[in-house]
Amino acid sequence: MQKILVANRGEIAMRIMRTAKDMGIKTVAVYSEADRNMPFVRYADEAVCIGPAPSSQSYLRADVIIETALRTGADAIHPGYGFLSENASFSRAVSDAGLTFIGPSAHSIEIMGSKIGAKQAVKKFNVPLVPGTDEPVTDINEAKHIATGIGYPVLIKASAGGGGKGMRVVNNEAEFEQQMLTAQSEALKAFGNGDVFIEKYVGAPRHIEIQLMGDKHGNCVYLFERECSIQRRHQKLVEEAPSSCLSPEIRKKMGESAVAVAKACNYDGAGTVEFLVDEHLNYYFLEMNTRLQVEHCVTEMITGMDLVREQINVARGHKLSFTQEELAINGHAIELRVCAEDPMNNFLPDTGKLAIYQPPKGPGIRVDDGFEEGMTIPVFYDSMIAKLVAWGADRDEAIERLCRSIDEYHISGIQNTLSFGKWAVRHESFRSGHFDTNFIPRYFKPELLSTETDEEAIAAALLASSVWEQQNVAATTVATTARKSNWKANRR
Repeated sequence: MQKILVANRGEIAMRIMRTAKDMGIKTVAVYSEADRNMPFVRYADEAVCIGPAPSSQSYLRADVIIETALRTGADAIHPGYGFLSENASFSRAVSDAGLTFIGPSAHSIEIMGSKIGAKQAVKKFNVPLVPGTDEPVTDINEAKHIATGIGYPVLIKASAGGGGKGMRVVNNEAEFEQQMLTAQSEALKAFGNGDVFIEKYVGAPRHIEIQLMGDKHGNCVYLFERECSIQRRHQKLVEEAPSSCLSPEIRKKMGESAVAVAKACNYDGAGTVEFLVDEHLNYYFLEMNTRLQVEHCVTEMITGMDLVREQINVARGHKLSFTQEELAINGHAIELRVCAEDPMNNFLPDTGKLAIYQPPKGPGIRVDDGFEEGMTIPVFYDSMIAKLVAWGADRDEAIERLCRSIDEYHISGIQNTLSFGKWAVRHESFRSGHFDTNFIPRYFKPELLSTETDEEAIAAALLASSVWEQQNVAATTVATTARKSNWKANRR
């Protein structure tokens, strides 16, 4: 494998290209017209514009991407995450074109891409499942009967869904029919598939996922867990590894269950198995993400592994470079997704120019980003600007380093999630480790950030005033000295 086309954009494109460069592999960037001046375009060895700004006309054009790979002489395509990364048809088309898809087989993606299909597959391996259906439900009366049998509240979920779309909590029979129709409509609109299934609603769960890596020789290991319970609209904002609530025994059981899920679909490459964990630490299979996750960075920080390098080597046909016994947790890592969103206004996306963009540095800090100062955040794509990761010898040190790095992260021109991140990790519930996916609706109110923002503004104003006074004094001293020197010179 001498050349890889990266079928993605922004920070993940940069992330993949850096590892490829470390491995002596050339890279090809594909970009939309809106991304022409992005850093990943300049970083690649070659770059090809593949269409207008909308994803449907550029980053989702599988045919154009494959044709570009063939034309530029690429051997393989890395899809990153999002866009075509979990598209079984794309994976198959890449292989059919004689190229290597750096990811799992189309077969694995198809099985795990359907939540119902995934539940049916893992059921044979005794992986714990939330009580519910493992077949699509279409008849309203039958669905009501199933929901009554499970017991309210129940959750209606799109089979092909993700990101909270096609998902509805139903508290009683009276609201069931309307919620089911809404879920089916959303699912059909978002995924082209209106199939839904029903399961017991776990009211206060933690969202914990296990990172997997498998090869084509039958080896599969788990690289421990990530805690992903701080979410808004079912999408993650803060992730950490390891979780603050798992014992070594439960961690091992969850890891082995995740490996069983991978074996249920003959999985190879990087993947993630997501679980719901209740207040008694019972865990239930949720879904499998057949790709690299956004939050893979925290796993890399505590294991020392380069997951992209492993992905590439597995795609080359190599065996994994490590065994389960060789893996160990070293310290603690926390990631904040720095998004162009306004926490003061229900986390609505914001766009505009990065008038100031200065990421933090220092011990234990990692920033994966794809923007530079002066660039504009486009409206066409995900709102994430960067991933800010802090590592510490223990959880407390990681939290303090994250707070320090947030203070040093200077962004102006757009609203962003930095202030929310600092508030969240300083909250007593987070510090104590006693929180769940209801953290934001239960504890967060926009006015809580106003106080911090006001205090920070006052501190900044005082600092600016102090600097101005010092500069003014210095300028006066220089001027006085200059006048004295001139007077002396004139006397000569």
